[in-house]
Amino acid sequence: MSTINPAIEESWKNILNDEFNTDSFKSLKKFLVDEKTTHTVYPPGQKIFAAFEHTPFDQVKVVILGQDPYHGPGQAHGLSFSVPEGIKPPPSLVNIFKELHTDLGLPISKTGNLEKWAKQGVLLLNATLTVRANTPGSHQKQGWEEYTDAVIKKLSDQKKGLVFILWGKYAQDKKILIDTSKHFILQSPHPSPFSAHNGFFGCKHFSKTNEILKKQGLKEIDWSL
Repeated sequence: MSTINPAIEESWKNILNDEFNTDSFKSLKKFLVDEKTTHTVYPPGQKIFAAFEHTPFDQVKVVILGQDPYHGPGQAHGLSFSVPEGIKPPPSLVNIFKELHTDLGLPISKTGNLEKWAKQGVLLLNATLTVRANTPGSHQKQGWEEYTDAVIKKLSDQKKGLVFILWGKYAQDKKILIDTSKHFILQSPHPSPFSAHNGFFGCKHFSKTNEILKKQGLKEIDWSL
């Protein structure tokens, strides 16, 4: 197969260039081409790398790690936990807004679009960047994890003082990729309705993130939407 040259923001392309030409990524690309011939795949092709477009490598200050894109029509647009304007916020996102309200007193947002966070240096990264319609987990173990693990590792190796927000066991399993001697980890149960009451509510990760940034002399995140 010829060299793969995905449309991804330039700073990320330079850092991840080798990853696009691994056997794993080539196999993933073939899987996606085949999958699209028989199934609907989310998000749309031009949105798959949206997290990188909104948050160039040099601007990353915070990483919020998700698992899969949303699998309903119109929901996924390439940012973890986020949905486009006009789409009803899913339950996990509603719980995130509830925690924001408790933590920082912010009103419950009507929009589920988190692009404003991404543009301030919050990388909203899913471990798997695509999914088959109505079939959660359907694109796991096809090569995306190797790619996004490499993203986490590059951030850990080449930057310092990042805040990694890990909600739920799946995200917390990525901790082994992060150098905790030079980065900060905030972890809690997942904001899903199944687990939010086990410690996500009350975690205060938004104010804690801003305290960490402030101590480093960095601009705090405006979490309002």
